[in-house]
Formats: sequence, C-alpha cells, structure tokens
Amino acid sequence: MASHGGLLRGLAKLLLWLVGGFVAVSVLAVLAMRWVPPLSSAFMLNGALQARLAHDSSWHLDYRWTPYERISRHAKLAVIASEDQKFAFHPGFDFEAIDKAIQERERGKRLRGASTITQQLAKNLFLWPGPSFVRKGLEAYLTMLIELCWPKQRILEVYLNVAEFGPGIYGVGAAAPHFFRVDAAHLSQAQAALLAAVLPNPKKLRVDHPSAYLNRRQAWIIEQMNGLGGADYIREVEAGRR
Repeated sequence: MASHGGLLRGLAKLLLWLVGGFVAVSVLAVLAMRWVPPLSSAFMLNGALQARLAHDSSWHLDYRWTPYERISRHAKLAVIASEDQKFAFHPGFDFEAIDKAIQERERGKRLRGASTITQQLAKNLFLWPGPSFVRKGLEAYLTMLIELCWPKQRILEVYLNVAEFGPGIYGVGAAAPHFFRVDAAHLSQAQAALLAAVLPNPKKLRVDHPSAYLNRRQAWIIEQMNGLGGADYIREVEAGRR
C-alpha cells in the first residue's frame, strides 16, 4: 500500500510539473509574440505535414509577415465583419453568440460557429484542426491568455498574418499578391471581402474560382462592412492599446 501511495504521489507530482511547464512555456510564447512576429503557426506546420504525407508536390508555403500599418483598412474590417462583429468590445468570447448557437443546436438545427477572432487565432497559432474537448479547453485557456497579454490591434494584426486563404497561402501579405497582384496595403473593399469570404473553409472555397455561394457571401460581407461604420470601427480597435 505504501508503495502504491508513493506511486500516486509521484504521478501527481509529475502531472503538476507538466502542467506548470506548459503554463510557463505558453505564457512566455504569448508574451514574446506580442512584439515578435511568429515564425510559423501550428496550422502551417500541419499543412506542410499533411502535404508531405499525401506526397503533394504542388503544396508550397507562402507566408509573408506584414505589419499592421501596411495592411488595408478594408482587410481589417472585412475579417471583423465576416467573423466577429463584436471583436472590439468582447473579452475574447462572444457569449451571446455561444448562447444562440447552443439554443439552435437544442432545436435540432445545424451547429453554427460562434468562435471569435481571438479564439481562431489561438487555434491557428498553437493547436490543431478538428473538434475535441481537449482542444477546445486549450483554446479557451490560450484565448484568455492572448486577450490578457495583447491589445486588440495586435490580435487583429497577427490574425490577418496567419489566417489561411488558400492551400499553403497564409496571411493577407501572401494572399493579396497571389490572388490580386497587389500588396496588402492596396486591397480594395471587394477584394478584402472576397478573401474574408473563404475563411470558414479555405480548402474548399476558392478566391480564384469563386462559386455563386462565395459571391453571395462576399456581397453580404460588404454590406456588413458598410454597416459597421468603416474607419470609426477600426479606431475602436486601435483605441484598445495596452
């Protein structure tokens, strides 16, 4: 019995060390990326691995870090209009959207996404695709950590740089010249809205071959962008500097 108790204490101590180590590493990584551009992301590494396993020689990583001030205001507003219209004001989670999604699920409707930009950023930077309770728990922890350590402007800047807009194409700095032959600073409203329109599923929705659905989604995003107030909304995001 004594040896059994000792084993349990040893396992508990090991678990505490592992949890403590994960927390320390995650805090240091998030703090560093408040100022230092990420060299890569978990989704970029996963994309490269999947292409290698599939022997897909056509897959190439295109990731070009682009500072906030060199990104079109249209691109900033388009992802907010498309993905997270309360971005400037919530603490990382849109509880109203989560509640609505749960209610719709209970009524038998298809489960719709309620993830904020910060949640998607946490997943893209540090985690893996696919639903699981473990991943959602880690995503919630990392979302709170990012919101605590970064201003909203930094969150938006990094998200616009690591979001996937097509196979191997990460960030508006890569997507703008690839699809439109312009740099990220000169994306038009229509171009930015089309990029944002593919974000729910950039592997199936194609910027270069937009479907009727994608064109309708682009038009809806433009309407939402106009309704949000344009530059005034972006100033709300930028006013949240810490």
